Amino acid sequence: MTHFQSSRDAGDPTGWRGTTILTVRKGGRVVVAGDGQVSLGQTVIKHTAKKVRPLAKGSVISGFAGATADAFTLFERLEAKLEQYPEQLMRAAVELAKDWRTDRYLRRLEAMMIVADKSTTLVLTGTGDVLEPEDGVMGIGSGGNYALAAARALMDTGEDAEAIARKAMAIAAEICVYTNDRLVVESLDAE
Repeated sequence: MTHFQSSRDAGDPTGWRGTTILTVRKGGRVVVAGDGQVSLGQTVIKHTAKKVRPLAKGSVISGFAGATADAFTLFERLEAKLEQYPEQLMRAAVELAKDWRTDRYLRRLEAMMIVADKSTTLVLTGTGDVLEPEDGVMGIGSGGNYALAAARALMDTGEDAEAIARKAMAIAAEICVYTNDRLVVESLDAE
């Protein structure tokens, strides 16, 4: 699953919409990039939102697509799981996914997350999915499929992970009206 559209988006022209988050793992680096646009219906509310951030004292990077308040709740919950299971991103993500699926409050959260550490990249969803991309590239959000396709096409070039992520996000911004070119990019050394 690489596209997120909340139930609030489908047919509600006044609902908060869109974002693009992309992760690329190549050549000893992992990068998570996110655009800065926040839209309400057909209006751009903000151009420089920060949807990508480091967690666990910088050992994990994460980006979100979906409702902002919901994503911040998930960031906090994931941070707590990472404190409970230090340096065990997969276990922390699975425990968060279990809570997200079974907790009455968390079940209502409408967001997706990409999380990465030095060895693992995961996509977390509210349906309990914890997905690991096979090729080191994953995109979520309204422009996620565009960024994903562009990044996959660039993986065989001599470009490094950050250059691929930046170019792919620029392509997504040209196609998706809910994505802009004001990026936040975080990266880590990878195994």
